[in-house]
Amino acid sequence: MSQRSESTVHLQYRVPAVRHLAWMCHAPQLISSAMGFAPENHLPQDTEQRLKAWDSAPHRGPAVLTEEPAPRLGHYFERLYECLIQDLLGWEILLKNQPVRNNGITLGELDFVVRNPADNVVEHHEIAVKFYLGHLDAGRDIPLWYGPNSRDRLDIKTQRLISHQSQMSERPEALTLLESLGIETPTRPRIFMPGYLFYPLGETVSPPTGIPPDHLRGDWLYVDELDQMMDNTRRWIPLIKPHWLGPWCQEEAPDYQETEAALEVVRSAGIPRLFAVLERSPADGYWWETSRLFVVPAAWPEQSRKG
Repeated sequence: MSQRSESTVHLQYRVPAVRHLAWMCHAPQLISSAMGFAPENHLPQDTEQRLKAWDSAPHRGPAVLTEEPAPRLGHYFERLYECLIQDLLGWEILLKNQPVRNNGITLGELDFVVRNPADNVVEHHEIAVKFYLGHLDAGRDIPLWYGPNSRDRLDIKTQRLISHQSQMSERPEALTLLESLGIETPTRPRIFMPGYLFYPLGETVSPPTGIPPDHLRGDWLYVDELDQMMDNTRRWIPLIKPHWLGPWCQEEAPDYQETEAALEVVRSAGIPRLFAVLERSPADGYWWETSRLFVVPAAWPEQSRKG
């Protein structure tokens, strides 16, 4: 099983939201664009000290550290990004999650409009966190990269981010909206899309064209292939959103019954599930994620495309 190419800078934090924040600060992107936003290029020198303080006393930090995470991963990711921009970077958020409409029809949404204090420029940020599995469809020479729900696809999402979502602030309807709110027109669009690419286990598949080479990796396999695996699934743990944002750690040993129950969901309900492979650290006794993989039903990706 391939190891993920991932910095270990965030592994020291025990509070999940703090660990997720640290991950977001340094996670490689799944998109190559001049509009790409790298938070680590803007982090203040005391970032690590601040994260350590929040990890020690999360109730003294931003509310997102202790509040119940939003059930949808995208909403939780947005809350963390708000914290990253406002509380870590110290930037001013002028607008967030603002729909843009024309005669009652929603054209899109402005995720974040912020002011970069380095040059006082107003920026428009579109954000997403994504997980894609490479699958070689019949009759194709190169794989397509599908989300667990395969109606989502990397090439389609990338194109939409670049050509539509990041350009939303330039539409006349958005300009009118911003003017009505007294907000300057953004002059710098930004895209932030970290995540993971999962490669078919045991197969050689080239990464998508234009994807940064340091992207985070995992594996995927069909549930019917589990019997052929020599890997010890007793070190697996099913990852529940929002803990898809890596990495996972826990004090207790993996519970094999939880893993079996999650695998049964894949078999009976046809729902892909994400698992982390854990190893016990001799340094602190905690079980830390060393790699991750998706297990998908036999009919994937065709089944979820029709669903």
